[in-house]
Amino acid sequence: MLQTISIIVTGKVQGVFYRQSTRDVAQQLGITGQIKNLSNGNVEIIATGTKEQLDKFIACCKQGPPKAVVTDASVEELALQEFTHFTILRS
Repeated sequence: MLQTISIIVTGKVQGVFYRQSTRDVAQQLGITGQIKNLSNGNVEIIATGTKEQLDKFIACCKQGPPKAVVTDASVEELALQEFTHFTILRS
């Protein structure tokens, strides 16, 4: 069963290829959704997948790419949203 979550990632997550690496992980796991930088320096992710896919994805989001320093990743369940693929939104 598909579900949609929001993840707000805080720390050093802008300018370190966080969005690109997260998109790559999402595509590998078969997750759809979107990711964007926020003006406060955080990153917002909306992701749709199965619970198993999302659990693996959340673990990767808490780690980030080598140059990132993730201090928190808060997860909230949302109403189901359907996407065709995983997209990086430019601000």
